[in-house]
Amino acid sequence: MASFLGAPKVWAQSEEAQGKVMTLHDCMAYAISNSTKMRIQEAAIGDAKIARRDAALTLFTPRISAETYAYYNFGRSIDPQTNTYFTTTSFHNNYGISVGYDLFDGFKAVNNYKISKTGMLIAKSEEQQVEADICLAVMEAYYNVVYYKRLSEVYQEQVSAAETSLKLARRQEELGLKGHADVVQMEADLADRQYDLTNTRNMYLDQRMILSDLMFWPEEEELLIETEVEATPTLPEADAESTVGYALANNPEVQKATWQQLNARRELNTAKWQLLPTVGIYAGWNTSYYTYEGAHTASFGSQFRNNRGEYVEMSVSIPLWDRLSRASSISKKRNAYKKATAELEQKRRDVESEVRRAILDRDGSATAHLQAQRKAEVQEEAYLLNRKKLEQGLISPLEFQTANNNYLKAQADEMNSLFKYLIKQAVVKYYNGIAYIEQ
Repeated sequence: MASFLGAPKVWAQSEEAQGKVMTLHDCMAYAISNSTKMRIQEAAIGDAKIARRDAALTLFTPRISAETYAYYNFGRSIDPQTNTYFTTTSFHNNYGISVGYDLFDGFKAVNNYKISKTGMLIAKSEEQQVEADICLAVMEAYYNVVYYKRLSEVYQEQVSAAETSLKLARRQEELGLKGHADVVQMEADLADRQYDLTNTRNMYLDQRMILSDLMFWPEEEELLIETEVEATPTLPEADAESTVGYALANNPEVQKATWQQLNARRELNTAKWQLLPTVGIYAGWNTSYYTYEGAHTASFGSQFRNNRGEYVEMSVSIPLWDRLSRASSISKKRNAYKKATAELEQKRRDVESEVRRAILDRDGSATAHLQAQRKAEVQEEAYLLNRKKLEQGLISPLEFQTANNNYLKAQADEMNSLFKYLIKQAVVKYYNGIAYIEQ
């Protein structure tokens, strides 16, 4: 079983895609590759990598600095040879290198490194969740486009059939086989079909625009998608418990909340350890050069060697009174940990409810589609029989319109139930660890 990790970005920029009939997989891959949300998450992962690197350097490497300065002094100054004051112009030039490392800082560096590693996992889980949201939105828009495209084709067939029937009725009126009222009724029926066709085409164009926006498809290019969707829903076995268990362990949102709680606990522990002393070790080297106006001094190289000095230092800093800032920090971190714990519990509850609801919706939509298929078959048979009766003058146009409307509704219900099932099935598969783009 696949994990919740997103699929690789398999669709490059748009030139290859333009002019191609896009499948659902192609649309999702294109949307992932071009989404600004994904670019934002990639930047967030970049920040997390930098934070992890900085934390590692802080933990494992010392601080090293080098400095130099030079200045002229006018007036009274101290002669470094005699340690007495004198009045003259002097030039001073110093060089130094220092190294420092914290031996004990209340495990702050260690915990920050662990937090940064978890932060990297959080950033990746957020990227996976964004990818899943994009894929689901594209899937819903894709099936809406296919639905209205197919429905437009159905209404186009109905318009063509109504035009043919109207021509026949007018001919029959001329021959005295039909009354004028029947012809008017059929004209009204044709107008209704044409109106429905126009509305459906408008909905198709609207949904296609929504899909194009989700994909960041170029506005100047026409989006062509595959409208042949074949699926045979079956009544699945109940698998709620295993799906819930897998989702609670692997869902990106639950993992993110778990890692956030873990980091909150580490930050609380770090704040508590800051009440202890900190210990650091430092070492350095320095030298200097100086000259005095009107005085003879040693050369730069001689002073550079002779004036050098080294030092090694160990320091212990004991916190005594910091206006309760450390105590306040502990209280805030404790509240943050309580909040993260509550958010984790809520997220687990939400995901469990979502999984169980998704399974119920999938099973219900599968049953509904099987019933809609049967209904469509029966209504198609009734429609064909009533059409023959209308041609033979055995029923009125109004009765035929009722049968026709029932057939249209059955076709629309069958297509709608199919696409609902496909979406609900995809959601359940996602909670079982199969990414949308891998289905």
